[in-house]
Amino acid sequence: MKIRGELPADDAAIHELTRVAFEPMPFSSGTEAPIIRALRAAGDLTLSLVAEDDGAIVGHIAFSPVSIDGVHAGWFGLGPISVRADRQRQGFGKALIARGLELLREQGAAGVALIGNPDIYGRAGFESDGLLAYGDLDRRFVQRLVLSGPPPRGELKFAPGFDV
Repeated sequence: MKIRGELPADDAAIHELTRVAFEPMPFSSGTEAPIIRALRAAGDLTLSLVAEDDGAIVGHIAFSPVSIDGVHAGWFGLGPISVRADRQRQGFGKALIARGLELLREQGAAGVALIGNPDIYGRAGFESDGLLAYGDLDRRFVQRLVLSGPPPRGELKFAPGFDV
């Protein structure tokens, strides 16, 4: 397995991987792949990593700026993240998250927030203390991982690319 930054030639493969990975998910709105393209087009794709195995892209993770109560303050959103179905539960997602967090920490990020299943993302160190909100979504799904400084409090807002 090799984790690397995306290249311009990876766009179509990332789009298709993400589309196919989210297609069977009951919670998916079908916007995950277009979100990545919208983030990229707007210059909001802060970090985009791919997992390669035998030269094929089998996983992808995106990080983009978020604001909390209207202030960016060095926080980023994780997602979408996708792994090819036949490669799930083999450590690709975990490796993508770990490398992304490592790179953001090196860049001085304050932390990372996401909307997701606490049973899955809790294993990567994410937690919900109820201090972050995202509309009227149950706050246990609004999670964060502090990289430096105090835990945030307030309303989480993702980059405009998420509004597709």
